[in-house]
Amino acid sequence: MFLTRLVYTSKISDVFESSDIENILVTARRENERNNITGMLCFNRKYFLQCLEGSREDVNQTYHRILNDPRHINVIILDYKEVVCREFEGWSMGYVPESSLTAPTNLKYSGTKVFDPYDMSGESTYQMMLALRQSIPVA
Repeated sequence: MFLTRLVYTSKISDVFESSDIENILVTARRENERNNITGMLCFNRKYFLQCLEGSREDVNQTYHRILNDPRHINVIILDYKEVVCREFEGWSMGYVPESSLTAPTNLKYSGTKVFDPYDMSGESTYQMMLALRQSIPVA
């Protein structure tokens, strides 16, 4: 079994409601636990940035389910590769909302303090998520 990491971004759609983020997290944690998927979700009420780790088959199946979710649009894969180990092994889905604490990390890995994963490389988004994992209390 090959371990795979997939990082994607998307924009919220018109059908997204503020209560949806909690529903997304509950469902993701349950399904990811069952499918041995780990990862992190970053969100700022405009964009999603998510990293999924697991077997190639499980990551691909999870991503295909995500693609069909009407609560987001313009889904773009930023990074997809085989990896030797998981970085988020303790999290079925870690969650980092945008806050004043995340702004310096955004600036370190992108051109501004504003979180916009469409303006970042796949490697930058991944490195930013690793930095957030280390420095931000995760909900």
